[in-house]
Amino acid sequence: MSNPRPEQEALRDGYFLDLVLGSEDVEAFLTDLAAFSSESLSHGPAPVFCGITVLRRKKSATAASSDERARVMDELQSEYDGPCLTAMDKLTSVLVPDLAGEHRWPDYVEAASQQGLGSILSVPLLVEGDTRAALNLYSERTHAFGPDDVERAEVFASHAAKSLRLALKIAQLSDARNDLAAAMQSRTVIDLAVGAIMAQNHCSQEEAFTILRTASSNRNIKLRHLARSIIAAVSSGRVTTHFEE
Repeated sequence: MSNPRPEQEALRDGYFLDLVLGSEDVEAFLTDLAAFSSESLSHGPAPVFCGITVLRRKKSATAASSDERARVMDELQSEYDGPCLTAMDKLTSVLVPDLAGEHRWPDYVEAASQQGLGSILSVPLLVEGDTRAALNLYSERTHAFGPDDVERAEVFASHAAKSLRLALKIAQLSDARNDLAAAMQSRTVIDLAVGAIMAQNHCSQEEAFTILRTASSNRNIKLRHLARSIIAAVSSGRVTTHFEE
């Protein structure tokens, strides 16, 4: 198999970047990436179905598929130990040339055999930190992935992993921004409630906060929720922060 020319690699990287910039979130990016992977790695009369699985710390597993059959297969990958989890754990490609003759994951093979597939190839996507990901390729044909196909998929995966790292980094920054905005909103509501208590009781800020905290504890209500109810009682408008877009 001939290696891609530099201009082909540049076009591919540019398309990956377009996928990242054009997606609203990680889930949308993965769906577009799965479709692009299927289109790019299919050849001959039998198409390749593609699924992508991402496992992130403190988040539920994220999976995207190029079509319904790949979606079903990815659900099986998350339910049973199989080539996808093995590829992510060992950071190496895992090939199942003939599903009927596979004995490494009996529960997975039994469930997957009912989907009419012949062979599977799982390639790890090298991301960062505790995140793990894999590109899963499925074919109806047995022995659909020869050495050249495996190499081609691994080269493709190395480029896809770069765009996935970027998409995850953008999502992380977006989550941090949203968390900060929520924290600022809660802090604003609490400060306003403390001010209202100060005005009503003619007390200091420290004393007002103690009153609010004690009431929160006695009523078993979160501090911000109690503060919001106090503000709602003395104000008819929505509380905003100066940091909102």
